[in-house]
Amino acid sequence: MRYRVCKAFEFEGGHMLSKHPGRCRFPHGHSRRVEIVLSGETLDENDMVCDFKALKLAVEAEIDRLDHALMINSDDPSLDALRDSGASGRLVVCEGEDPTTEVIARRIFEKARDILASGRPVTDADGVEYRFPERVRVERVRVTETPSSWAEYGL
Repeated sequence: MRYRVCKAFEFEGGHMLSKHPGRCRFPHGHSRRVEIVLSGETLDENDMVCDFKALKLAVEAEIDRLDHALMINSDDPSLDALRDSGASGRLVVCEGEDPTTEVIARRIFEKARDILASGRPVTDADGVEYRFPERVRVERVRVTETPSSWAEYGL
């Protein structure tokens, strides 16, 4: 049996799906909810899988990078025009793949997994360090696109 904890985040973001045959190939946006599930077989000395704040600190930069940004495939013919428009500061380019909800879930999963695997502590604004125990793993990431649609990536 495993313990599981989940931390949710929200962001507003746009994307263009250049491979899509319909309207989704045009720029459009979503109010997204991201749920990150961590698990462990045992609890730490504080009787937790890990502190929720540690998870927030670990992924907040990635969530902020996606907030009010436009995600686009590196192969999209519109990319150069968007860069020239001055929007490059809020462009997130996906190399060779459309930024579908499935891809977003995978990318957030990989980012969280890499941070946990690094063993590096995360630090809050007051200088308090949080560490992830080695026994904790990212189990899954779920990203909603609409109130009735989501994609998930995980073990």
